[in-house]
Amino acid sequence: MKVDIPEGKNPIEYVWGDLVPGIGPAAANFSLAVYAHTTLGLREFEAARLRIAQINGCLFCLDWRTERDGLKVEEEFADAVAKWRTTDVFDARTRLAAEYAERYALDHHGLDEEFWDRMTAHYSQVEIVELTMSLGSWLAFGRLNRVLGLDAMCVLPGH
Repeated sequence: MKVDIPEGKNPIEYVWGDLVPGIGPAAANFSLAVYAHTTLGLREFEAARLRIAQINGCLFCLDWRTERDGLKVEEEFADAVAKWRTTDVFDARTRLAAEYAERYALDHHGLDEEFWDRMTAHYSQVEIVELTMSLGSWLAFGRLNRVLGLDAMCVLPGH
């Protein structure tokens, strides 16, 4: 843990709220908005989110599974995300979401016209902007949690 947490304080609530009250709550609201207001399908949403989690190495993010109406992706989904290039369990949109996440995080300058031709063939402009904002949130905040050691302090409900 890279930040001192006062006795009795929840680490994530303290860092994201109390420590930097002018920034933390706004960041938390943005992070939550990605989940509350997405129009993306669960599989492409989770493919992108998990690929960023794999790149960031955020333990909390790797363990998390987004749930919608009582549904989650299958347990093997994370392994398929890591193998997005070759897996046979993804449709074109899900594969593109994982690819976009990886390229956004590791080689955003390499997003060429061929890539954008494929994206615009499968995603609307609204979906592309939404996915891009989601990627930015996951990359920034998952990395923040990992770098500061918060990811090891967060516990998922039921764990």
